[in-house]
Amino acid sequence: MDNYRTWKKELFGRELIVEHGKMAKQAGGAFVLRYADSMILVTADCSDDPLANAGFLPLTVEYLEKFYAAGKIPGGFIKREGRPSENSILSARIVDRSIRPLFPDDFTHEIQVIVTVLSADPDNPPDTWAILGSSLALNISRVPFSGRTAAVRVGLIDDEFVFFPSAAQLERSKMDIIVAGTRESVSMVEGEAKEVTEEEMVRALSEAHNAIKEIVAFQEEVMSSFEIEKLEFEVPQAPEGFVEGFEKCIDDQKILDLMDVPGKHAKDNAIKEYRNALIDAYKESLSEDMEEEAFDEHLGFIKGCFDDRIKKVMRRSVAEKDMRMDGRSHSEIRHVSCELDLLPRAHGSSLFTRGETQSLGIVTLGAPMDEQIVDTMFEEGSKRFMLHYNFPPFSTGETKRLRGPGRREIGHGHLAERGLKSVIPRDDDFPYTIRVVSEILESNGSSSMATVCSASLALMGAGVPISKHVAGVAMGLIQEADKTVVLTDILGNEDHYGDMDFKVVGTSAGITAFQMDVKISGVTESIMLRALTQAKEARLKILEIMDAALSEPRSELSEHAPAIETISVPTDKVGELIGPGGKTIKRLSSEYDAEIFIDDAKGIVKLLCNDRSKMSKLTSVIEAIISDVKPGQVFEGKITRTEPYGVFVELAPGKTGLLHASKLGENIREFLKTHDVGSAVMVEVTGTDNMGRIQIKKQGVEIKEEDNRSDRRPSRRPPNRGDRDRGRGRG
Repeated sequence: MDNYRTWKKELFGRELIVEHGKMAKQAGGAFVLRYADSMILVTADCSDDPLANAGFLPLTVEYLEKFYAAGKIPGGFIKREGRPSENSILSARIVDRSIRPLFPDDFTHEIQVIVTVLSADPDNPPDTWAILGSSLALNISRVPFSGRTAAVRVGLIDDEFVFFPSAAQLERSKMDIIVAGTRESVSMVEGEAKEVTEEEMVRALSEAHNAIKEIVAFQEEVMSSFEIEKLEFEVPQAPEGFVEGFEKCIDDQKILDLMDVPGKHAKDNAIKEYRNALIDAYKESLSEDMEEEAFDEHLGFIKGCFDDRIKKVMRRSVAEKDMRMDGRSHSEIRHVSCELDLLPRAHGSSLFTRGETQSLGIVTLGAPMDEQIVDTMFEEGSKRFMLHYNFPPFSTGETKRLRGPGRREIGHGHLAERGLKSVIPRDDDFPYTIRVVSEILESNGSSSMATVCSASLALMGAGVPISKHVAGVAMGLIQEADKTVVLTDILGNEDHYGDMDFKVVGTSAGITAFQMDVKISGVTESIMLRALTQAKEARLKILEIMDAALSEPRSELSEHAPAIETISVPTDKVGELIGPGGKTIKRLSSEYDAEIFIDDAKGIVKLLCNDRSKMSKLTSVIEAIISDVKPGQVFEGKITRTEPYGVFVELAPGKTGLLHASKLGENIREFLKTHDVGSAVMVEVTGTDNMGRIQIKKQGVEIKEEDNRSDRRPSRRPPNRGDRDRGRGRG
């Protein structure tokens, strides 16, 4: 404990405590952070040797949610944490996206950052502080990471920005976003909003950046206590003049011509063929000076050189000529088409195509019991709106092993779900569980935004009463020394070669979800406002096309969707509906092919009928069970017993009346020739007798008032003992 150190700072109304030297002392870098009652342990390590032929930064971020942190035991049969929850995957992605741009380009040692949640305060979730913890752990480790990054959570309540809002405050907030950045600029944004304006979003980012600077200054104070030795690593070098000689062979005009080739695969293949031809010619020219094995060993350098030239030509074409890789100007969106009702048995479906990106959106409506069970550190309950995103390999013409959804699929689906969540009707207005699935059938950029559009169309097509359409668009940025250009509806290559990727989801009234990753510093407020304004213009154009396809939710659900109705039941009548041992409710479920859900405390009954035609009959029966019958009510009853003097008719479970022969309007023998036990008969309630028994007549039969006495059955009471005794005495 000789090296144990602690730092404290008051931030946003609560105390932040940072500790080092007590826990995980063998890790390359380790810190414990506490904010209010939330505590996390963040560690950072890297491998001794580089990963051979990596070609990418081998960084892994894990966010481990421990149920003990919230004082809970995991549910289910196995009482220990299993696979990562969706929330932990999303938290890990946020940390990854915040720190990844701050590593050296050529560092290929495996890096692992692990965030372990030790204590979880529901009012102060620890996920945002994991970014600061990761930055601290990496900075004191031997990993060549020299960035200082931090993050804040931002809410907007009564036009005032609130940092690290509590759970109660978030209920009233117009936005819930996490913003990460350095002292110089904002680098990552993730979150949702309730139709905020572009100006409000820019103000939020500006206020967040000021708060981030305060946290970074504290981080600098912590880091000043350490003397750090960083890992020295060698960057492979090509032979002198090898890359320069190849670079002279590249023709920029040829690249520009190839960029005009229509179609993603055709363009990529044409550029690849040109590159391979250049490599073959260059190899031939060096055949006398360099052996083939040596050339192949350094092949990666000239491939990287060619890729850099493509990037340079593409960026200059945009900056100087306003000409993109598919011929569009900077603010144009690709051709958009919308189709509805492609799948005959689905409850709602749509196909949204934008250029070479295509999403098939499918809506399924289910019962309350179909809700997703939620069991996390903070939350126990259910979730009635779900959006799932699938990205099969054929969408990009590739072959890969099919597995469960990866982090990218979960992240893209979550973003689309957040964007649509604000327009989903409340349970009271639409008591269905709603599942949307987006199948990405083609992809060339912005598939998550295509998902938002296909989902919105499919929801309206399914008859879900969403308040308005929601659309999304992905934006990019090219920042050259002499010009900055914002790109609308970016392609995959423009994302790869550009300086920023941000996705804006919203309605015609404002932004509902926002995600941004910035690869450079120097993105000013004015650039951000210009980008958001340009995104709004594109979003409104897309919404106009979607409105032309379907402008409002359909008034009726699909014939294949189950029928659901909600009935309020007096709490003292719930027992009658359930019946002894559940007999009544089981019978109704079987007879009407229905699922019946009862909230005893609130007296709310939800009915789901797979056969929609049976719903009205079921509701009538339940109304009869829970209400006192009144004269004039008509029922389709079922005969349960026949007698010479009439038939007993069940109006509803637990409610039976005698249809006397005098109230049939025909001879009972003739009536019984066509009616037996189990037969249906339409009857009308005429009243109840002094013992509360229900009196009925056949519907349409007129009876006289004195006929009401005729339904009294002959008394079967034996003579009393006195009568018998008197008889014996007279004998």
